[in-house]
Amino acid sequence: MSAHSPQLSAQAKSMLPTHVAIIMDGNGRWAKQRNLPRIEGHRNGAESVRAVVRAAGEVGIKYLTLYAFSMENWSRPKEEVDTLMKYLDRYLRNELAELQKNNVRLEVIGQIYRLPEVVQEQLRKTINALKNNNGLTAVLALSYGGRTEIVEATRSIAAKVKQGKLDPEEINEQVFAQHLYTKNIPDPDLLIRTSGEMRVSNFLLWQISYAELVVTSTLWPDFRKAQFFEALEEYARRHRRFGSV
Repeated sequence: MSAHSPQLSAQAKSMLPTHVAIIMDGNGRWAKQRNLPRIEGHRNGAESVRAVVRAAGEVGIKYLTLYAFSMENWSRPKEEVDTLMKYLDRYLRNELAELQKNNVRLEVIGQIYRLPEVVQEQLRKTINALKNNNGLTAVLALSYGGRTEIVEATRSIAAKVKQGKLDPEEINEQVFAQHLYTKNIPDPDLLIRTSGEMRVSNFLLWQISYAELVVTSTLWPDFRKAQFFEALEEYARRHRRFGSV
């Protein structure tokens, strides 16, 4: 490790979030600023994913959820979507050794059935290969939308009520949460958004109710270990009250 490698303060180390979620925004703007094709932004953004996954595992964060492809992203030009899917497939293949070495588990949330079959197959292979690891759990939100997730959970609960398997009186926050994609994942403590946009973009709408929000003007392809640690330092300075005094 070089002398200039970013370090976390003792306070931040003692107050680490269990679950960090990131809205990775700004790939297109990063490319535009450099007069490069948009896809170059995505390619450099993959480097940021590698750096942040590694940094999160190093410091002992248990869950890292990355907003990799939203439901709305399907409406982008077909050429861009196709290239993104190729990059995703390549990332899953090429990163396997790195993820294995760093004891990372992989999970995925969203309408996975909408992804190309080749990507679905690679996801299954990669998740299976990493299933016995017990360090960081990296969660990829793919073909994901928060409202869709809530609608699907509601539909699932309604079906159980209709079948007589669930009494409407039994429906509470815990029951509802068990029907979300994230049923086995704790809610995020910290939500980071890059590129300076002040919105949550339909991401984990139920789960981020009490998350601390950190917005940075850094574009995602420039967001690396140093910027990640800055967000953790900011989180450590917050006083989380969960609605109490």
